[in-house]
Amino acid sequence: MSDGQIPLKDTTKVPGGHGLLQSIFRNSLGLGLFAVFTVGLISVTWVSTHERIETQVRAYEAKALMEILPADTHDNALVDAKILLEPSHLLSSQEQREAYIALDDGEVSAVILPVTAPDGYSGRIELLVGIHRNGTLAGVRAITHKETPGLGDKINTNVTDWILGFAGKSLGNPITEGWGVKKDGGEFDQFTGATITPRAVVAAVYRALQYFEANRNLLLDPLRMTGIREEIQYGQ
Repeated sequence: MSDGQIPLKDTTKVPGGHGLLQSIFRNSLGLGLFAVFTVGLISVTWVSTHERIETQVRAYEAKALMEILPADTHDNALVDAKILLEPSHLLSSQEQREAYIALDDGEVSAVILPVTAPDGYSGRIELLVGIHRNGTLAGVRAITHKETPGLGDKINTNVTDWILGFAGKSLGNPITEGWGVKKDGGEFDQFTGATITPRAVVAAVYRALQYFEANRNLLLDPLRMTGIREEIQYGQ
């Protein structure tokens, strides 16, 4: 090196560079393990929470079934006597759903259809609609919804008895024009300060009656129902 020249530093080596790489690796590994643990914890929590919700919904559904069709109206276990229904716009379903079948001395006495009111104030309202063999309503119950407490939640039987008013109604009682809330010219009461919720429920129940009428032969087919009963017995 000649006099007067400034020596250049060797930049190919960084003091402690090997330790730095190890530190980065350890930190990255730690973050990765933490991420895996967090995702796993969230997944486990979601599964356990989802299962609890499903259990609660099923318990409430079983209670609703017996409210719609009390024990003295059939001689089978409603919660186990089910058939699959294909997707239907009348039920507002885009996938297969289960209907419940009530039997009395080997004959179908009533069915309980799962129906969705997609146009509730706060979203979907899931209903169970019981229909006697003769086409009259046995009863209706709301299973799940997110309607506003104090307003839309009046469809719950523990809040008001409004939804009990469907019992005994049919496609012809009232006539088509009567299947609406009074604000729309129909025969059903709306709630004070809340019209959207009862309007959606009334429309959904009417569609359920239409579905029953259109599929009466299938739903009331004794041979199909006998097959279901045998399947339940073998499954016990």
